[in-house]
Amino acid sequence: MLVIRVKVETGVKAKKERFEAAGKELFVAEVKEKPEHNAANKRVRELAAAYFKIPVGAVRIITGHRSPNKTIAIRAGDTS
Repeated sequence: MLVIRVKVETGVKAKKERFEAAGKELFVAEVKEKPEHNAANKRVRELAAAYFKIPVGAVRIITGHRSPNKTIAIRAGDTS
């Protein structure tokens, strides 16, 4: 299991959606969704899954559900 930190910008602040490395275990994500009704968190999980080429179910937000600074667990080799 890989644990990464992600800094997220949401809504109006995000000019385009992206998920990219900013360090060894630090990533930056920009999503167009607003941080309402878990929409931004869902999109961050989708972008992380696409980046690591794994299913969305293999990406779990551990901490930071209501914060722009998140800790995310990536289950590598998951096929669910």
